[in-house]
Amino acid sequence: MKTVTYSPKGVCSTQIRFNLDEEGCIHDLAFTGGCNGNLKAIGKLCEGKPAKEIAELLQGNDCKGRGTSCADQLSKALLEAIA
Repeated sequence: MKTVTYSPKGVCSTQIRFNLDEEGCIHDLAFTGGCNGNLKAIGKLCEGKPAKEIAELLQGNDCKGRGTSCADQLSKALLEAIA
């Protein structure tokens, strides 16, 4: 199991942390800061799912016209982790 810690940019959350198993599936996704309820829900929805699939699904999601979002930053973290 590989543990990944990512520092998002341009969003309210300050840290994204998750584990990737040998098959590239996401486990124990957690955000520090941001919209607590929404980010906990994202963690539950991503549990056990392939990182590549989730990254493609969330990529480009925008929050308040920032050009990014916590979900988009998660996409960047996942793509970086599987590269």
